[in-house]
Amino acid sequence: MPRAVARHILVPTEKDALDLKDQIAKGADFGDLAKKHSKCPSGRSGGSLGEFEQGAMVPEFDAVVFGDLPVGQVSDPVKTQFGYHLLEVQKRI
Repeated sequence: MPRAVARHILVPTEKDALDLKDQIAKGADFGDLAKKHSKCPSGRSGGSLGEFEQGAMVPEFDAVVFGDLPVGQVSDPVKTQFGYHLLEVQKRI
């Protein structure tokens, strides 16, 4: 089963996610923004989800993490039942 190491920022609106993605594109640190803005408990650790296998996350999340998002690139906002995520794959195993 494929595995990945990823981090994310969870916010309530697509606008929030797009604003944060713009800040990252302009040089803001993903981890710092996760600590400040993410509504997920993982925000405390910079959005780190650690290592997980395909199927462990909701399908919309898995489609991006195990899809064609290049390692190290921040995704466009991904909508799930929890809100909007910005995802960054740090490593695929």
